Amino acid sequence: MVNKKSMFLHLFNSILIISIGLAVLSFPISAVESSIQVWPKPRAFSWPQPQATLLSSTFTISAPNQTHIHLSSAIKRYLNLIQTEHHIPLVPPILNFTTSTPPLQTLLVYVSDLTAPLHHNVNESYTLTIPTWGPANLSAETVWGAMRGLETFSQLVWGDPLRVAVGLYIWDAPLFGHRGIMLDTSRNYYPVEDILRTIGAMSVNKMNVFHWHITDSHSFPLLVPSEPDLAAKGSYGSDMLYTPDDVNKIVQFGLDHGVRIIPEIDSPAHTGSWAEAYPDIVTCANMFWWPAGSMWEDRLASEPGTGHLNPLNPKTYQVLKRVINDVATLFPEPFYHAGDDEIIPGCWKADPAIQSFLSNGGTLSQLLEIFVNSTFPYIVSLNRTVVYWEDVILDVNIRVPTTALPPEHTILQTWNNGHENTKKIVSSGYRVIVSSSDFYYLDCGHGDFLGNDSQYDQQTSDNSGNGGSWCGPFKTWQTIYNYDITYGLSKEEANLVLGGEVALWSEQADPAVLDARIWPRTSAMAETLWSGNRDETGKKRYAEATDRLNEWRYRMVRRGIGAEPIQPLWCIRNPGMCNLVQPFA
Repeated sequence: MVNKKSMFLHLFNSILIISIGLAVLSFPISAVESSIQVWPKPRAFSWPQPQATLLSSTFTISAPNQTHIHLSSAIKRYLNLIQTEHHIPLVPPILNFTTSTPPLQTLLVYVSDLTAPLHHNVNESYTLTIPTWGPANLSAETVWGAMRGLETFSQLVWGDPLRVAVGLYIWDAPLFGHRGIMLDTSRNYYPVEDILRTIGAMSVNKMNVFHWHITDSHSFPLLVPSEPDLAAKGSYGSDMLYTPDDVNKIVQFGLDHGVRIIPEIDSPAHTGSWAEAYPDIVTCANMFWWPAGSMWEDRLASEPGTGHLNPLNPKTYQVLKRVINDVATLFPEPFYHAGDDEIIPGCWKADPAIQSFLSNGGTLSQLLEIFVNSTFPYIVSLNRTVVYWEDVILDVNIRVPTTALPPEHTILQTWNNGHENTKKIVSSGYRVIVSSSDFYYLDCGHGDFLGNDSQYDQQTSDNSGNGGSWCGPFKTWQTIYNYDITYGLSKEEANLVLGGEVALWSEQADPAVLDARIWPRTSAMAETLWSGNRDETGKKRYAEATDRLNEWRYRMVRRGIGAEPIQPLWCIRNPGMCNLVQPFA
């Protein structure tokens, strides 16, 4: 219960926040661009007289009479970060540093609703006021908004001795409720500590969804309690699997950092690893992916690693439902990603029972519908919203009718044809997560992983100018930053776009390159989904974002995130000298 003194203090601070906010909101954001850097850029940031003061050596963060395990964890984490980071900006801020005001002693945190769960579209807004005198104030509707505000405050502290920006007001909230990373841990294994580091890096970039593509044809690294043989036989080894304790550690770490963990158990395709334990429920398992002399249309998989679950075998659903039930228990997240992408006709056609089904007038789309009708209702019965890749309704050859997937229980994730497929999905009434391979696939442009590939035997140029990969070229941070995920949509259609995810498929990625593949390119998406990619006049702001991203990349490296550089240090030390002043012809 909040006592009268605390209520009065909260009321006083709320009035102070409103007063300072009204006083400074009339000042343009551009007035502070050279003075302080926050990533992602806040929605409203006002600092009429850029100045800083010392941070007290006994500085504290306090949340009076507010008990919440994840808020307490975040406060402890940020207090330690603030006191020990001592970030030195690459370009010193232009501001008035004063010692005539007392050092900032306290940041007071107030949360209106301590019970709001970390679900999609939870309120992540916050207001932050740092006056020239007295305590700083952070107010948020939820714990998760408070975490975003704590991150912003941490970026307003720098130097040795520690200094903090004062006399400023920030109001902030995300434009999109879903801001994520998809990581494939089947093709190559990532130890738990690498996943935790990635989630921590997501949190400081104000991202909130870790989409965990756990299993695929290559390995089944998740130890499912009711089906232990799937991991025992389908993983790369006993030292390369995830136990229920590992999953719980990752889920709890996510909650401590305001990041949801969405599991994906891809099926019916991408299930070759299941055949190690259950060969009778997997078609075309362990067969060569593209038989010699056959056309591409007759392949068994789109890359090495074959296997589809057999929709006509009742045992398929016995095993799969046990897996789904256990995964839903391990992951409290309300979204369950069921995959359903890249079903290859040749793989199903390799099975005698399916051959008989087709010869009797059945179709491959009917086969998929049997599978969906046997699994979708079960997942929904577990109080889950089902996420599928777009293929389930948009694939040219094998798809289900939209009547099989009620929009109220279904979300589709798009990865092909950019804006075109996004438009198709929302026009059908479905909510959508955007992961366009043309813009958001982080693995693109690194060549292909196939051996004995004659396309690289050239003496005049590279194979096709696309980096040798199907989705090349490499997606630069500028490409990611400038992508507008609601382009060409009506207001009503845009409201169905939940947000976006970058994707790192791991054919050619593992822990050794994880950080550099993801960061700082993903920071570019993080900002566009948080506050957009345009300034107050509507102009794309990629030019000024370059200097800010340079600074933020440097700070991430200081925080233990192995983000790759985007420019030589010379460019950072000589602002503007590396910019274009006219477009390329």
